[in-house]
Amino acid sequence: MGRSLQVEVYRTPKEIEGLRPAWNELLDHCATATIFSTWEWLFPWWQAFGEGRKLVVLAFFDSSKRLVALAPMSLATLRVAGVLNLRLLRLLGDGSGDSDNLDMPVRRGFESDFASSFLNYLDRRDIEWNLCELNTLPSDSAAGREILNRMRETGWTPVTHHQPCSTIRLPDRWESYLEQISKKEKDKLRYYSRRIEKRYRARFYKCTQESEISPCLDALFDLHRKRWQQRGEAGVFATPARRQFYEQMSRNFLARNWLEFWLLDLDGKTVAAQFAFRHRDRVFALQEGFDPAFSGESVGFVLRGHALKQCIADGVAYYDFLAGKSESKERWAVDVLSYTNLHFARPFGRGDAYLRLVNGAAAGKEWFRAHAPPAVWAGLHWLNLKRRRSQDTPSKSATD
Repeated sequence: MGRSLQVEVYRTPKEIEGLRPAWNELLDHCATATIFSTWEWLFPWWQAFGEGRKLVVLAFFDSSKRLVALAPMSLATLRVAGVLNLRLLRLLGDGSGDSDNLDMPVRRGFESDFASSFLNYLDRRDIEWNLCELNTLPSDSAAGREILNRMRETGWTPVTHHQPCSTIRLPDRWESYLEQISKKEKDKLRYYSRRIEKRYRARFYKCTQESEISPCLDALFDLHRKRWQQRGEAGVFATPARRQFYEQMSRNFLARNWLEFWLLDLDGKTVAAQFAFRHRDRVFALQEGFDPAFSGESVGFVLRGHALKQCIADGVAYYDFLAGKSESKERWAVDVLSYTNLHFARPFGRGDAYLRLVNGAAAGKEWFRAHAPPAVWAGLHWLNLKRRRSQDTPSKSATD
């Protein structure tokens, strides 16, 4: 029989502040923990995007009062078909489109105990929730694996989806890395790097001082905006909340020597910026921008090559492009892996029926026919049909 863990719930930033030392100590003992599980990422995220959500940070302690696992989560209301409300529980950081690699850090040896204690706590109904989504779990998430195993043993109905992510495994020498990419890309990188050096006073630099954060971020925001304006879109930095998030998160990361924010100036003008951060032996690339007026110089491409060369020199083992796969990422010789999205609900509740309905299970349809108002049933039925049609239709890239 597994060990029973004591669960404490933290609902305010002030309460969580007192947990920070134990939180950091726990992460130090979790080999797979990433920067997206740190206080330095999650607290600024909450300050920027927490409106309309409730904090639900679950801390799990062993018999000696040692923190052995953490499930930082938030609770919000999901409006379905215009009339049905579902209380949605998900990982802190999820919901704004900024966070990947979200996870629940667990001390080694406590994975199974944590999964049982986590699900037992959710089943006690101390938290009013209908649906839980654990999105962008890394493929090696011990917590996700054990939760999934435990649910299958106890009759809960999990639904899993996978989404691609792209990572470069870096060698210890730049020349070795160049052998990993195609001759075409290698020649292109050398050609445009030399061309820039001949035509301009080129300056590659990293943001290393707190006084540089605001002007460097302003450059990133402006370059990103210019790029997306050409497509008739505002870009992600149009919202004050996201700019606030980047400002505070950058200061936190710089203080921990985690910030990998690279920029390129040509003749004194900033023409490209790439915002990334380092945690342990991995660099995560989050956002970028370049001046469309200099697209003919491939300034973003050249800056990426410079940043990768510096990463290799600094002993970085992985350069992580995060979610998605594309030609622009694959040219850098990436490994395409996947995240897991794990969704579940208590058996026989409205969340369970909703999951079954949107995933095509007959039991969910029958529950909603019997219990939901006609307008809700009609709306959900329409959404399900629309989802199925989109899955059956080949993408444009697959038919060109």
